[in-house]
Amino acid sequence: MRVIGRLKALALAVGLLAGAAACTTPASPATTPAVPSATPTPTPSPTGPPVTPVDAAKVFATFTASDNALRKAGQMLPALRMDMDNTRDAYAQLTSAAFASTGGHPPQYTWGPPTLYVPRFKPDERALWFTVLATRNGHPTLVTFAKSDDWRVSSTAQLLPGQEPPQIQLDAEGYATALPPDDKSVTISPQFMGPLHATIAEAGATGVTAGLIEPGPLTTDIATQIAESRMSSKRAGYGYDSIFSQGDYPFYALRLRNGGALIQYALTRTTSTIPRTKSAQDDGIPVPQNARWVLKDPSVDNLLKLTETHLYAAVVPPAAAPAPAHVIAHDGALTRVNGS
Repeated sequence: MRVIGRLKALALAVGLLAGAAACTTPASPATTPAVPSATPTPTPSPTGPPVTPVDAAKVFATFTASDNALRKAGQMLPALRMDMDNTRDAYAQLTSAAFASTGGHPPQYTWGPPTLYVPRFKPDERALWFTVLATRNGHPTLVTFAKSDDWRVSSTAQLLPGQEPPQIQLDAEGYATALPPDDKSVTISPQFMGPLHATIAEAGATGVTAGLIEPGPLTTDIATQIAESRMSSKRAGYGYDSIFSQGDYPFYALRLRNGGALIQYALTRTTSTIPRTKSAQDDGIPVPQNARWVLKDPSVDNLLKLTETHLYAAVVPPAAAPAPAHVIAHDGALTRVNGS
């Protein structure tokens, strides 16, 4: 397991912090979380799992230490470049936007102790991943790490208010079970959870999607908002559309104790507005306040395209006891703005 990159990033971040401190007026000392000491990781046997809970705990500790230091560094370009080495997939989009939209001062996190959900992979498995449940600034959050050349965070999703942590099934040695993309033992196979959510968020739960996912603020309410925005934009002389897609982002599924699944996935939402009437062309397209970190002008003339990145976790019931799936966790933000 390779963690040298994380430790190197931590050392460089400490240097950035020291340099920033030397250029500022004295302030009261900040409390810095202690970096857990690295526990020697046993090398898995040729027939043992390629990633163990001990490995996962070490990855989580090194990531949180280096990520915290980089978020405190206050120097956007060098800190962002190093923190991007901690990330991949949709979470990389959120990390980049967090630095850019705050001028290099992204939110800082305080992490609690992790509960580890490590799938028991075969020794020759190459697409390794595991999930952690830990408090982030006091809120239970699912964090999924995936490995290519190195371990990086692929997904995060904070549990929604009132939601209980998922009851992951573990074997006698503490390993979880990963579900294949086309698993038929649950009401929605992992590969279809993202596309179904995208459909319901765009058009509502109608037709073949009716009853598959629970209505709520992250599903059917979004479809209602899109329909209302389309109508109000049309009355004002604008064309409006908002679409969701899964793209090439990976998804992850773990078996629950009741036979269902916890499925984690990412969606991109792209919202476009264009003027359709002479009056709208004269007025321009208003730029929302949360997009001003990219576009400084209050309006653009021809096109405004807003791209959001959303990370979700949903609980899907077993096929033997069919019921609607429900979204239990979410992270998301505006990650790209285009205007002309």
